[in-house]
Amino acid sequence: MKRDTILIFEDNSIDRSILAELFRKDYKILEAADGREGIALLNSHFSSIAIVLLDNLMPVMGGFEVLEHFKGKNILNRIPFIMITGEESSELERKGYEYGVISYIKKPYQADVIKQVVSNAVGWFQYKMQLEVVVKKQNESIKKQNEMLKRQTKELNKLNGILIDSLSNIVEFRNLESKQHIKRIREFALCLGKSIIRLYPEYELTPEKLVQIGWASSLHDIGKIAIPDNIILKAGKLTADEFELIKSHTTKGEEIIRSAIRLNDREIYDYACDIARHHHEKYDGKGYPDGLKGDEISIAAQIVSLVDIYDALTSKRVYKAAYEPEKAYQMVINGHSGTFSPKLLRAFAEVKAEFEIILAAYRDED
Repeated sequence: MKRDTILIFEDNSIDRSILAELFRKDYKILEAADGREGIALLNSHFSSIAIVLLDNLMPVMGGFEVLEHFKGKNILNRIPFIMITGEESSELERKGYEYGVISYIKKPYQADVIKQVVSNAVGWFQYKMQLEVVVKKQNESIKKQNEMLKRQTKELNKLNGILIDSLSNIVEFRNLESKQHIKRIREFALCLGKSIIRLYPEYELTPEKLVQIGWASSLHDIGKIAIPDNIILKAGKLTADEFELIKSHTTKGEEIIRSAIRLNDREIYDYACDIARHHHEKYDGKGYPDGLKGDEISIAAQIVSLVDIYDALTSKRVYKAAYEPEKAYQMVINGHSGTFSPKLLRAFAEVKAEFEIILAAYRDED
């Protein structure tokens, strides 16, 4: 319905007639002699009212009582209110603006001024309402686009997960060491990462980043597909040359991810490259392939490094039996398998029991 009506709250019949005549040519007119009558008219003609002229001083209900009545009802956001007053009071004006009045008309009336104030108010409100409609439509469109992107992202993540699991299975198949190894590494990494989030906000880990690290950790040993079986599966002590070749699975893993694997999630891709190359670096700089030291090693690579060691210790290998969880825990804490950050070790200690639960849930078949 078109808003083509002015509602005038004015108890003085002469002033009310003056205002009515000023606008009768352009608007339909509704007149109220007091606040209560005006409220009833506004409620019954709400959709057609373009503007309200509200006298400050009226019997039964004054202007501010009317405003108080409408407070919290969103009326003044839908219809512009202009207050009529014969007073010169900045306090009165401030109070009106706080209620949502957009302008004042002073008595005695100046016809040209009143018409311009009303015209500006109606025009501004019409623009505001049109803008709100446009914004609402845009928001609805953006919401639909976001929902579509979320669905697409979910599908891409699902595809990423299938791809990563498939590649991980290839590594496990080549290794013939641990069918559940990749799953445990992911669960251990998520568990340890949550502990780090709680204890060390300075690493700026988030649940979202942790999920990405968990997926990326699945590819940490992808480089082993480039190592010959006779070395990967050797039960005896490796020669120096063989060990160097084994160590190359870190750099080969990064090369494979960069050149042969297409991940739709850039963050997972970056984490996967970093973890594949650096999950054998040590906090004291004695790791490989780059001899990184301290926090030169990303927190993602540090996490996967620790959980990979723990899993290796608690799993049966062609060259050793599995250690009990308590023994493996003590070996990690005491640096038996290399140096780790004190922060990482504290976070690990916090989730010791949870690691044992994960280990039991994803235990290898005999």
